[in-house]
Amino acid sequence: MNLKIVIAVVVIVAALIFGAMSFVESNVEYTDFARAETVAKKVQVKGVWMKEKEASFDASKSQFTFIMKDDNAKEATVVLEGAKPNNFDIATSIVAKGRYHDGAFHATEILTKCPSKYNGDSTAVKKSL
Repeated sequence: MNLKIVIAVVVIVAALIFGAMSFVESNVEYTDFARAETVAKKVQVKGVWMKEKEASFDASKSQFTFIMKDDNAKEATVVLEGAKPNNFDIATSIVAKGRYHDGAFHATEILTKCPSKYNGDSTAVKKSL
């Protein structure tokens, strides 16, 4: 067999395996904290930041820790690897992506949903028409 064909087949197989692994890693399901505790894979949990509870940043570990309540009203400690995200203080809801272990949800990424700056009085628009 020609060496070029063998090398091409190896490269194609490696690319397919890498693509499949990337797809599986990026396919992250939404769940709540109760289910996140039982699964070993990366999940997304939607909820709100409990602003009245303590939040802290540990500069030596570069970890931001806060309390989050999911859509089923279960509270959990969330440990984010990194600093507090932009717009975190004004967010109306947040999505934490990560895994639950060692008694806390360890997030690798936080998405924030902020109030829309385009909300306004619709009666003023209707009057102008």
